[in-house]
Amino acid sequence: MIRGTTFMRAALAAALIAGAAGDAAAQLQPPQVKGLRGMPQFPGPDVPALGAGAAWDAKPPEGVQPLPRDLFTTSDFYKDKDLWMDQRYWRCNSARQVADMRSGGAGSSTDDPRIGASPPVSARWGDCKVDWARDNMVSPYPFKTAKEHYEALLADAKRRGGPTKHTYETMPKWDGAYGEFTPMGRRVWNYMRASQVPTMLSLLTPTYQQRMVQQLYHEGVNAAHAWSQSYCWPEGYMRQWATGYKWSRVLTTPEVVLLIGNGMNRPIYLNRQFPLGNTVRQWYGDTIGFWDGDALITWTANVQGWNQHTAWEWSDSLEAIEVFTPAKDASGRFLGLDHETIVYDPEALVQPVRLLWHRNFQRTWSDAGRLGIDLCTRPMYPIDGIPTAVAPGQVIEFEVPDMLDRPWADIWEKHLEKDMSRPVEELDLGFR
Repeated sequence: MIRGTTFMRAALAAALIAGAAGDAAAQLQPPQVKGLRGMPQFPGPDVPALGAGAAWDAKPPEGVQPLPRDLFTTSDFYKDKDLWMDQRYWRCNSARQVADMRSGGAGSSTDDPRIGASPPVSARWGDCKVDWARDNMVSPYPFKTAKEHYEALLADAKRRGGPTKHTYETMPKWDGAYGEFTPMGRRVWNYMRASQVPTMLSLLTPTYQQRMVQQLYHEGVNAAHAWSQSYCWPEGYMRQWATGYKWSRVLTTPEVVLLIGNGMNRPIYLNRQFPLGNTVRQWYGDTIGFWDGDALITWTANVQGWNQHTAWEWSDSLEAIEVFTPAKDASGRFLGLDHETIVYDPEALVQPVRLLWHRNFQRTWSDAGRLGIDLCTRPMYPIDGIPTAVAPGQVIEFEVPDMLDRPWADIWEKHLEKDMSRPVEELDLGFR
């Protein structure tokens, strides 16, 4: 297996620190409370694609020996389990590059799709030497559960006289509209542009490894993207860190903080405990929290298991700790919010993972444009397993999916895996 080194990560981290000046110097550097929150994390490099044009179709990087069989030549990816952890099985593409093969990769549209002239076997390669280090993705904190982490954060606040009970007059002035801060053009690693696929798979349990491989195969090889927005399915909790529905406005009160977007609404109930009434799982979960001075600390539970295209699925066991801390420049001017998230999901993840993001404050509510509400109108239907636009008035046969199961996998397995040897997943009925 060809492995990336941590040299690129260290070099980029040093460059980020050395080049940080003015407003940027205060971003992605939340205050640290040792062992609890605020540990540094620096954005890693995107995995670059090899050159454009037919000459690069299926051409490996110099010095790299291709595998006899990989994702783009196999007839049954389930039989390739012993190859999944080899970067060459994915032609050293990041997960996002695999999903974007027919649109140029890494989220860009192009007249020269990276799937090549004879898909899928002509799919192009990425750079095998570049990766986001695994230890920059996992949680640096010692906690095994969100509950344990939240209680430690609360105990720390109490030792210093908290939690803080803000009034309208004293609470942090965060109300307004926000955008994204992407240092060096990089999003959080959860966007899947930066990581080699085996690195991501190493964070997953065997069942969820198989599920991610299944998803990438059908996205990259069959172009059978089961994206939520295509089918007007819910986006789900983890899509907030990608390009799906995510919060872009904040509204604060002494009792609740609202994270609002054009297709989502997340209330954070202050100084409450679980459960919050009805225990039916929610697409964005239930969230409680407290103020620790000017930091907002939250715990999300009761999340509906779902998926994020190009990335990993999560289970009903997912819980998360989120810490929102204000970033300010040298004069004290509010720049935005550092948003640290630790994801706990013992069913899907072999250990907790962490995301560190920054949301730039742009303008107040009074200065911002209206907040539109997007209501999805189904643009596509799965025809023979492939997302297909259906014209108004056209009559098709449509099978209603089970939205509380894995509808994307059901579509793939019924239409595109008839000759494959899919292992039967073990059913956990809760008797262990």
